[in-house]
Amino acid sequence: MSHRFEVRKNKAGEFVAYYVYNSESIFWTEGYSSKAGAMNAIKSIKERGADAEVVDTTAT
Repeated sequence: MSHRFEVRKNKAGEFVAYYVYNSESIFWTEGYSSKAGAMNAIKSIKERGADAEVVDTTAT
């Protein structure tokens, strides 16, 4: 599979959820004090992300 979520620890010791596509980190969450916090963030993204609005704020 070319895409996945990864939970990693940052330098501050916080848990961070990363979305990885083709071995490249596309986006990541804020740091959480517990692994459960990072896992809840992944769950929230999966539940709400599919129908998220796309807003283009660039000038034409």
